Amino acid sequence: MRYLGRRLVVLAAVLGVIGLLPWLTRTDPALTILHARYADRPPTPAVLDAIRAETGLDGGPAHVLADWAGGLLRGDLGRSWVSGEPVGPDAVSALGVSLALMGCSLVVALLLALALAAPTLRRGARRRLATTRAGVGAAVLAALPEFLLAAVLAAVVAVQLGWFPALGWGSAEQAVLPALAMGVPAGALLGRLLDDALPAAFAEPWARAATAGGLPPRRIAVHALRRTTPALLPQLGLMVVGLTGGAVAVETLYAIPGLGGTALAAALAQDLPVLQACVLLLLLLGLAAGLAARLGSRVLLGPARTAGALPALAAPPLPVRRVVTAGAVGLAALLLAVAVAGLLRDPLTVDAAARLASPSAAHPLGTDALGRDVLARLGHGAARTVLVALAVGAVTLLLGLVVGALRAGALTETANALPAVLAGLVVAGIAGPGPWGAAAAVAAVAWAPLAAHTSALYAQEKAAPHLAVSRALGAGRVHLLRRHLLPGVVPPVVRHAVLRTPAVALALASLGFLGLGTQPPAPEWGRMLSENMPYAERAPWAVLAPAVALAALGALAVLTSAAVRGRRRA
Repeated sequence: MRYLGRRLVVLAAVLGVIGLLPWLTRTDPALTILHARYADRPPTPAVLDAIRAETGLDGGPAHVLADWAGGLLRGDLGRSWVSGEPVGPDAVSALGVSLALMGCSLVVALLLALALAAPTLRRGARRRLATTRAGVGAAVLAALPEFLLAAVLAAVVAVQLGWFPALGWGSAEQAVLPALAMGVPAGALLGRLLDDALPAAFAEPWARAATAGGLPPRRIAVHALRRTTPALLPQLGLMVVGLTGGAVAVETLYAIPGLGGTALAAALAQDLPVLQACVLLLLLLGLAAGLAARLGSRVLLGPARTAGALPALAAPPLPVRRVVTAGAVGLAALLLAVAVAGLLRDPLTVDAAARLASPSAAHPLGTDALGRDVLARLGHGAARTVLVALAVGAVTLLLGLVVGALRAGALTETANALPAVLAGLVVAGIAGPGPWGAAAAVAAVAWAPLAAHTSALYAQEKAAPHLAVSRALGAGRVHLLRRHLLPGVVPPVVRHAVLRTPAVALALASLGFLGLGTQPPAPEWGRMLSENMPYAERAPWAVLAPAVALAALGALAVLTSAAVRGRRRA
C-alpha cells in the first residue's frame, strides 16, 4: 500500500505542475490556442477573452486543475481546447498505437541485446573468457540518433528499395522500419549492459562447479542470464515507457499517430486537457512497468534476496587488450585534430553560392544548406556539445547514485515517464530558453535509468552473505558502504552513464531544435543533425559529419572506460 501511495502522490504533483504550464510560459495561452484553431484569425481582445472564458483560463490555475480533477474522478478526461472533441478516445487510441510500436521495438531490442552479448555468453559458458570486451560496436549503435536511423531506413529501404512502406500505421509491414529505428539503439544499450554484467556471473563458484560437473554450456549460459537479469529488469521497465512516450521523431517521420507526438503537439499548442491525459497515461504505464520489473526481480532472486544468501556480482580481473588502449588514444587524437582544424575556420560565414557543396579542398567536409563550412561548425560545436553533455552526464550520474541508493522508485519511474521535451517546456517557461535551461531539463529526467540501475545493484549487494558477516564483526554503516556496497555499485553505473553520453547530447539537440536550447546560428552537433536532415539525400556529408562525431564520442567513452578499468585491475 505504501508502494502505491508514494507513486500516486508523485503522480498528482507532476500533473499539478503540468497544469500550471499555461501560466509558466512567456506567451499568452489564449493566443497560442487561437493560432492552433484558426491560423489567420486576428487576435482581438474580444476573441481572446472568449477563449479564456471557454477554457476556464480566466479562473486561474486552481479553477482549471480542480475542474480537470473533478472530471477525472468521473472518468472524464475533458475536451480538447483546440478541437473541442473529447480527449479520452483519442488519447487511448494514441496509447494503443504507441504500445504496439513499443512492443515491436522491444522485440528488436531484446534480439539485438542477446546477439551483442552472445560472444561473452558462448565463451563464458565454456570457461574461455580471457579478456574484457570493449563493446565498441554496441556503443556506436547506442549513439545512433533514432531520427537519423529512421530517415536512412525510410530513404534507402522504403523509397529506393521499396521493401517496406515509408509512411502510415496499421499493418505489420508498416511497423518494421520504425521498430528497427527505435529498437536498434535501445537494444545496443541493453546489450552493452548485459555484456558488462556477464563476466561477473561466470566468475561465481556455481559456474565453475557446473562446468566441472559436466553441465552443458547452453544451460550454464541460461543460468548466467538468469543471474544477471534482475539488475537489468528495471532498465527494461524504463525502456518500455521510454519507447512508448519518447518516440516523437520516429512517429513524426513515419506519420504514426502515437502518444509521444500527441503530447508534444498538445504542449506546443497549450492544449492542456490533451497534454494532461497523455502524461497521465504515460505515468500509469510507468507505474505498471516499474511494478512488473520489481515483481520479476523478486521472482528471479527468490528467497536469497532477503535471506542474505545472494553472492555479490564481482567482476573478474580480466585484462584488457592493448588495442583497446591504442584505439582510445587514436580516436581521441582524431577527434581533437578535427576540432582544432574546425576552430581555425569561420563557422558563421554564409555563402549562398556554395550551398550544399560537396567536400573539396576549400571545404574538406562540404557545406550545409546555408553555405556554411561543415568542418568549421563541427570544430566550434565540439566544445559546446561535449562539455555540456559531460556536465549533464556528471549531474545525472550523481543524482542517479543518490536517488538509487535511497530506493526512491516513485521518483525514478515518474522522471522516466516524462519526455525530455516536456521537461524542457516547463523549464523554458520558468527560466527562458537557452543552453543551460535545456541542460537542466535533460538532467531533470535523464538520471532515472541510472537510479534504477543503482537501486537494483544496491539491493543485490545488500543481500550478499559477506555483508551479514561484516555486521556481525562490528562493521559500521560507513565501512559497509565504502568497502562493500559502493565498490559493487558505482563502477557498473559509471560505465552505464558513459554509454549514455551521446544520448544526452542528442536530447539537448532536440530541445535546441524546438527553440528551447542552443539558439542558432551557434554550432552544435545535434542541431547540425536536425538542421541538415531535410537535405540528407542531396548532401549526406552535412548529416554524416555530426552523426559520425557522435558515434565516435560514444566509442571513445567506452574505449576509455575499458582502458581505465583494465589499468585499475592490473
